[in-house]
Amino acid sequence: MAKRNTQQRRHTIVSLVNEHSEVHVDELARRFDTSEVTIRKDLAALEANGLLLRRYGGAVLVPQEMAQHSSDNLNNNKLAIATSAAELIRDHNRIIIDSGSTTSGLIQLLNNKRGLVVMTNSLQLASAIHELEHEPTLLMTGGTWDPRSESFQGQVAEQVLRSYDFDQLFIGADGIDLSRGTTTFNELTALSRVMAEVSREVIVMVESDKIGKRIPNLELDWQQINTLVTDDRISQAVVNQIIAQGVQVITAPYAS
Repeated sequence: MAKRNTQQRRHTIVSLVNEHSEVHVDELARRFDTSEVTIRKDLAALEANGLLLRRYGGAVLVPQEMAQHSSDNLNNNKLAIATSAAELIRDHNRIIIDSGSTTSGLIQLLNNKRGLVVMTNSLQLASAIHELEHEPTLLMTGGTWDPRSESFQGQVAEQVLRSYDFDQLFIGADGIDLSRGTTTFNELTALSRVMAEVSREVIVMVESDKIGKRIPNLELDWQQINTLVTDDRISQAVVNQIIAQGVQVITAPYAS
């Protein structure tokens, strides 16, 4: 019942934004007889789905040009990959979600899971996790902030990770080298390898157009990877090459 009420409330909030172009947290809290914390979580979830933009004290309508830009960026394809990856997560799992635009699609899908423990090195992902209706136990690596990857890196982050053990790691990649593994433009690859070391299962989430890209910096070799989740534009010949490396391949319907 609570979940249905949440969906109904959020649907009404979207209708109010579309009607009035702007809504305020305090007014919504009174209207729905709920706390401002709950309303802020609603607005964060709706913003993550591109239905409004949060502003101080409330939210506003998404400008038409921004809505069109979001569609043009094929965010739906990343969400399709995230949806397939999220099906691998079981209740009460202990998971790591690495920073990245594709892995960020997992966050809203965690609302349907129970008893999760989630570690991340991303402030953006941590903030989104905190806004979930059913918030998992949230852990952060800490460490040294890397502005290029917008994530925490370094020895402190590595030490924190080694203090735990995890069921799954969800991680993206800048490219997939079919002979070596995942590759990245970022030279800071040590933390990704530690994430893989402390996880029983490593799931790489990547769009098919990145497969075959040869980028100099090897991040994870095939021996460290259990599953690759991508879209179904990947050819069967390439799928067979990856399977030959001992890696499971899951394809999500390409969202054009």
